[in-house]
Amino acid sequence: MSTEPRAPRPPSQARIAARAVGRSLAASARSAGSVTTDAARRVRSWSEPVTSTVSTAGWLVLASAAISFLIAWGFGWIEFVFVGATLLAALLVSIPFTLGRMRYRVEVALQPSRVVAGERAFGRLGVENLSDAASIPSRMELPVGAGLAEFIVPSLPAGGEHEELFAVPTNRRAVIVAGPAVSVRGDQLGLLRRIVRWTEPVELFVHPRTARLKPSAAGLVRDLEGEITKTITDNDISFHALRAYQPGDPLRNVHWRTSARTGTLMVRQFEETRRSQLVLLQSTERSHYASDDEFELGVSVLASIAVQVIRDSTRVDVLTEASALRTATPTVLLDDMSRIEPASGAYPSLREFARAGTRRLAPASVAIMVTGSGLPLAEFRAAETVFSSDTQVLGFRVDDGAVSRISKVAGTTVVTVGALSDLARLVGKVRP
Repeated sequence: MSTEPRAPRPPSQARIAARAVGRSLAASARSAGSVTTDAARRVRSWSEPVTSTVSTAGWLVLASAAISFLIAWGFGWIEFVFVGATLLAALLVSIPFTLGRMRYRVEVALQPSRVVAGERAFGRLGVENLSDAASIPSRMELPVGAGLAEFIVPSLPAGGEHEELFAVPTNRRAVIVAGPAVSVRGDQLGLLRRIVRWTEPVELFVHPRTARLKPSAAGLVRDLEGEITKTITDNDISFHALRAYQPGDPLRNVHWRTSARTGTLMVRQFEETRRSQLVLLQSTERSHYASDDEFELGVSVLASIAVQVIRDSTRVDVLTEASALRTATPTVLLDDMSRIEPASGAYPSLREFARAGTRRLAPASVAIMVTGSGLPLAEFRAAETVFSSDTQVLGFRVDDGAVSRISKVAGTTVVTVGALSDLARLVGKVRP
């Protein structure tokens, strides 16, 4: 006995009405939430000039006053009324110190804008009164790197100027940001602070120390017209051998004298030459370096080689795990090298870093890898397999304070650099 499938029952009018009411309520709730959010945003925007003036200490005083009044009201302790009134009075007395407007022209300049680590750099803060009346004394704050410089600007007549000079510490390679310069008006207790921003941040590039190397990358690249490879081609400038003519060979390559002597058409073969293309890789993996000084030595080694290569007009790519550095000029390169920071966990090995970094680059004639003493020597051999047989692979392993030397790991030349002063001598001894 078969039964026919029962057709679904149409929803009742009550269910339809309930769904409609539910959708309407949901839409109303979303609309109300949007209106509430917009209203809160307007209130926040309207009150920000006032709330931003109250410092953390000011909010604590205001909260303490409110708590004092609540305790006095709840427990009937009249003493807390006086405590709350005193706190509110202190906040009210602070208000006049934030009133008034200043018309300044403020300039922050660093001289020079680029220095080598350890050199002296100076900054200048200039303030000019643009108003028609004398200004009242004010205080300027200028963040410089991780520090904060404070200057007192005295009362200036109309058109008057005031200048402050300051020294910038440049002990280590970095990009030091000076600014923005802000004027601060407020009470002596620091309850209210009215801050006006006058300038944009200014950058000071502290370049790494470099060693002066000889031209032609100190012997790493010695070709003028190009580097001869083992690839055989039919059209180049480095003659290799003669072979029998094959259909399709260009007649300009036929060696007619040999062909006449042997009675067989013979054509020239050439060894392919390529213009030198260097790739320099700087490992920034924190575990590869024993100390911060060793990391700085590694950056200096890479910078020394890269700067000389750029001066020799050799094409070069400079890479770290984080990014590729600009190589248009030595100055641009050193600017980018000032930003290099140690990192952790970018790549599992030096080989993976070399593979990922050079994937989209032209085949290199010389590949140089710079890392620290914490990297096992076997890693250089593993990284060498990423490059073709025509690529000369060199490893520079910085070991701060160690004896500088040149060694071989399988077929890879590894240069151990113990001091930056040894770099020129070591690179001069490297042979392809």
